[in-house]
Amino acid sequence: MQQRKITLSESEIPDKWYNIVADMPNKPLPPLHPGTREPIGPDALAPLFPEELIKQEVSTERWIDIPDEVRNIYSLWRPTPMYRAHGLEKALDTPARIYYKYEGVSPSGSHKPNTAVAQAYYNKQAGVKRITTETGAGQWGSALSFACQHFNLECEVYMVRLSYEHKPYRKVMMNTWGAKVYPSPSDRTEAGRKVLAKDPNTTGSLGIAISEAVERAATDPDTKYALGSVLNHVLLHQTIIGQESLLQMEKAGELPDVVIAPFGGGSNFAGIAFPFLRLNMTEGKKIRCVASEPASCPKLTRGQFRYDFGDTVGMTPLLPMYTLGHNFVPAPIHAGGLRYHGAGVVVSQLLKDNLIEAVSHDNLEVFQAGITFARAEGIIPAPEATHGIATAINEAERCKREGKSEVILINLCGHGNFDMKAYEDYFAGKIQSHELTSAEIEASLAELDTPTV
Repeated sequence: MQQRKITLSESEIPDKWYNIVADMPNKPLPPLHPGTREPIGPDALAPLFPEELIKQEVSTERWIDIPDEVRNIYSLWRPTPMYRAHGLEKALDTPARIYYKYEGVSPSGSHKPNTAVAQAYYNKQAGVKRITTETGAGQWGSALSFACQHFNLECEVYMVRLSYEHKPYRKVMMNTWGAKVYPSPSDRTEAGRKVLAKDPNTTGSLGIAISEAVERAATDPDTKYALGSVLNHVLLHQTIIGQESLLQMEKAGELPDVVIAPFGGGSNFAGIAFPFLRLNMTEGKKIRCVASEPASCPKLTRGQFRYDFGDTVGMTPLLPMYTLGHNFVPAPIHAGGLRYHGAGVVVSQLLKDNLIEAVSHDNLEVFQAGITFARAEGIIPAPEATHGIATAINEAERCKREGKSEVILINLCGHGNFDMKAYEDYFAGKIQSHELTSAEIEASLAELDTPTV
């Protein structure tokens, strides 16, 4: 029988997170104060994050110890399995060897608890009583609700209105773990009321939801804020995925030629790709790492590298990143993730330095890829995950054309069991091909008055 599942033992759960900043040839540019536009230090983050997370955010150390209590909670679902995708290979008739790391086995069904548990732990250690956050498709809000429940912390989630309406069971999942969930924009914050006054019928955006959650944390001394992607410490926590993947690929006797992951803000991609990029930067390997984003929100492939706010209202520091502009509101196509206007600072610098690649796919292509995968492998992927699958299919077809037997590794970041509405819409022909026009992107970027790089 062909080897299909590559497993690790509980003792092989990594005991350190990998910080890629230590090995980057060009370090990220500093964040700027939103008012003075001058570089800021770690102290500026104190109203939002506990001290230990701030230390990780600015660290240049290569390895950060994973606390035993965090690692113990990880063991509820980690190490996660890796599979050889024999069914998909057969369906594509490709000489490529395709593997996927499956993060959908976590309690909330995605990779997000890898950082949610860590962030909840450090907030609890700091005496914080409540954490606020935003969520788009609901995966991050679910993960943080799960983590806060473990540490007896209150959790307040601002969920993008489109997803709040289309994904009621994600909301119920958060409620089950004790979180309070509000559709964003809401009337609970000044930021939300400002947006609603301008457009009462808005479907919301991650940038707006971030503004609401940040405002709540900044105005309450017992409350801190948690972000599910973008920031350095978040990407750091996710590298447990790639470290496990290295061990599993070694057990399979392989090393990937191409590592692929969906891209929203960066945590999914960074989680699997950064440990492999370390081999490129320190051992001279030539592993291609490809970020796969939606054509309806193409910041890496069509955005501009410049300073921009992480939120819509402009409460966060200015970050050097690829962006479509903080006022960007994604088209209400379906309640999927990967709809954030910007990209993580570290990922942006890596792309600027041509150390990683980025591609985009439209809605119809990714759903078809997800269905192809589900019928070949049995797992129905989250809409976010289908982007990485679409890229992998393209790479596998390239291998077939070129007669190359390359090794392709995908981060299958979550299952789609809560996303049946999106699949239903696809089968009913309600999901249309959508790609932003150059005029739309230029109009959004034209609204920026932030510094260029």
